[in-house]
Amino acid sequence: MINQKSVQLGSVRSVIRELFEYGKKRKAQIGEDNVFDFSLGNPSVPPPAQVEEALENVLKTRDPVQVHGYTSAQGDASVRSAIAGYISKNYGVPQTADLIYMTCGAAASLAITFNALLNAGDEVITIAPYFPEYKVFCEHAGGVLVPVKGEAGTFQPDIAAVRAAITPKTKAVLINSPNNPSGVVYSEERITQLCKVLKECKERGQTIYLIADEPYRELVFGGVKVPYIMNYYDESIVCYSFSKSLSLPGERIGYIAIAPAMRNAGEVYAAVCGAGRALGYVCAPALFQLIIPEVLGLTADISVYERNRDTLSAALESYGFTVVRPDGAFYLFVQSPEPDSDAFAERAKEHELLIVSAKSFGVEGYVRISYCVSPEMIARSLPAFRALALSYGLKRDKK
Repeated sequence: MINQKSVQLGSVRSVIRELFEYGKKRKAQIGEDNVFDFSLGNPSVPPPAQVEEALENVLKTRDPVQVHGYTSAQGDASVRSAIAGYISKNYGVPQTADLIYMTCGAAASLAITFNALLNAGDEVITIAPYFPEYKVFCEHAGGVLVPVKGEAGTFQPDIAAVRAAITPKTKAVLINSPNNPSGVVYSEERITQLCKVLKECKERGQTIYLIADEPYRELVFGGVKVPYIMNYYDESIVCYSFSKSLSLPGERIGYIAIAPAMRNAGEVYAAVCGAGRALGYVCAPALFQLIIPEVLGLTADISVYERNRDTLSAALESYGFTVVRPDGAFYLFVQSPEPDSDAFAERAKEHELLIVSAKSFGVEGYVRISYCVSPEMIARSLPAFRALALSYGLKRDKK
C-alpha cells in the first residue's frame, strides 16, 4: 500500500486552493469581470524595474553555464554573503554566509527547518490564526502543531496562553508577522514578552527555538516596524521569501538564516543542510539566486496595497462589517455576521465574492479577504459586498 497520508494530501487541496480553482471555473462560465476573487495571496503589482534589469544583467554578463548550472547545495557563496551583509547592516546582527541556506521560497524554508529541528512527537507552538500549511509541514517532519489562540480582537500573541501550552515536548515556537491571515504586526512588547518566556525555559534547561516565517516583512504601512527576532532571542531562525516583497511568488526563492548567537548554530545549520539534502531542496533556482544581491532591500509598489486596504476596509465598515485593521501583509480579517464562517463564505459566493473562511486558519467566526488585487476589481466588488451585508440585515454607515 502506498502512503495514504500523501494520497489524502494530494486528493484534497487546501481550502484556499479549492476556492481559487472554483473561481477559475466560475470566471469561465460568467466572465472574469463578474467574479470577485479574493482567495489567493498572489501579488498583483509588478516586480520593481530593477528586477528585470538585474535579470538582463546576469543573462548578458555571466557565463551561461554558471547562470543555468548548479550552485552549491546551500546556495551560491556570493549570494549568501550579500544576504548576510544586508542582515548585518539593516538589523544589527553579525550574520555570516555560513549560516544562510538558500531555498525555494518560504514553504521550503519552513519544511527544511521543521525537518532539521524535530524528532518524532516534538511540539511546535504557533499563534492562531495561522497559515494552514504549517500543520502539513510540521506533521510531515514528525512533529505536532499546537495552535494557541491570539488575543481576542487584536490577535496579538497571548503570552499567558503560550506559557501554558509549553510542555517538555515543546521544541519550537513559530510566529508569522505581519500575519497571514490577519495582517496584524506583532508588537515589540509582545515579542519581548514571548522571548522572556523562552529565556526562562532555557534557564531551566529546555531550549525552545523561535522560528519567524517572514514573507511579508516589508509589506507594512504607516511606518510600522517589524521586530527582527534575532535581536531579542539567541535561539532564533528566520525563514524568508522574496515572493511578496518583490512580487516573485512563482520564482520560488528565499532563504533560512540561523542566528549567529545561537549556542549550537553550527550544528543547527548542519541539520538544515542535511534536511535540505534529504528533502531534495538543494541548489535553489540559480538564475534568481544570482539577481538577489542587486535587489536586496527593494520592494514592489506596496502603496497599491495600502490604498486597496483603505478603500476596502472603509467600505466594509460603512456597510456594517467589523474589520481587524491590518498594519501589514495584504489581507483583511473580517468578522462573520453569523457564527459559522463557512456558511458566510458560501453565502458570499451567491454574490460572486470568493473569500476564505478562517476555520482553516485555526479560528472561528472570521473570513480572510486577500486584497492584493487590482483597484478596479475592488471598485467593481463593492456593490456585491453591500448586497451581502444587506442580506444579513447589516446597516450602512455604521459608526
